[in-house]
Amino acid sequence: MGDTKRVRAALRARTCIAVGITALVIPAVLTVGAAAPAQAASCTTKTGPNQKQVEKFLKLKVDGRQSSADCKAIRAFQTKNGISPNIGYAGPVTWAAMDAINKQKANRNPNAAGKCPTNKGRIACVDLSRQLSWIQDGKTVKYGPVPIRSGRNGFETRTGLKKVYLRSINHYSTLYHVRMPYSQFFDGGIAFHSVGIAMSAPPGSHGCVNMRTGDAKSYWGLLKKGSNVFVYGRKPGT
Repeated sequence: MGDTKRVRAALRARTCIAVGITALVIPAVLTVGAAAPAQAASCTTKTGPNQKQVEKFLKLKVDGRQSSADCKAIRAFQTKNGISPNIGYAGPVTWAAMDAINKQKANRNPNAAGKCPTNKGRIACVDLSRQLSWIQDGKTVKYGPVPIRSGRNGFETRTGLKKVYLRSINHYSTLYHVRMPYSQFFDGGIAFHSVGIAMSAPPGSHGCVNMRTGDAKSYWGLLKKGSNVFVYGRKPGT
């Protein structure tokens, strides 16, 4: 089967681009946009439910009260990580993004438990339980770990040993009319690809392993057709 036919078959079987992001209601509606957010008109003065956690992450004065300095720092983080509206509100989406970064930093040896095979040469490992991925050669980590966003409840990313069978750097989903840059398909319609939203954005993808643009681009350079991919664990909430 040619590459074009394989893409069509894969997409008919299961297209996984993330759509329908659930909004979280706070003083204003907090959503995670698909494009870089526009600068908010002004910082919010409201104290968010995750104020102390966010202050601690950003190394600010931890007093649980919103200040202009707090808002400026939170807003900068939101802008960098694609969280919209970027008004400096210390809400659950912002904290989830920070928590994912904390977990990433805590896993400098992501395969310490030995769950991803070390006898396959270069392999992309995907840990659904921790929502992390990395590339390793034997026991040596070559890239990562990085945060990922896998399938939501009902569209869980399938586990097991796979192989990259198709790469499409400027892939476009004709089903959802959405770009899927740096797509590397490894299981039917499931692929690594970049998205312009935060990895913590609920509820999850339709099965694909969503990545930040820089990470998806690095995976594109490190993997090739035939590269091994190992997916294991279970995403929380699925």
